Amino acid sequence: MPSIRPISDLRNNANEISDFCRQTREPVFITRNGTGDMVVMNLEEYERQMATIDLYGKLAIAEQQIADGAEGEDFAAVAKEMRGRVHGV
Repeated sequence: MPSIRPISDLRNNANEISDFCRQTREPVFITRNGTGDMVVMNLEEYERQMATIDLYGKLAIAEQQIADGAEGEDFAAVAKEMRGRVHGV
């Protein structure tokens, strides 16, 4: 069940709303005059969602490149090269 609060709660109970977002990792929907107006969420959760959206965008580009005939690289060879870079071999 989403947490829906009037905008006056944001003004009067900002710390409580912040604690709720941090503890539950859920957003709080803020209304103004009974209509949805904004969403408040924890910064870490926001950054996580933005990273997920960025990843989906990169995957969509890669899928389009494959559909257009691009050839990928062998996973085992790439993994071996990356391990060498990480471990300095």
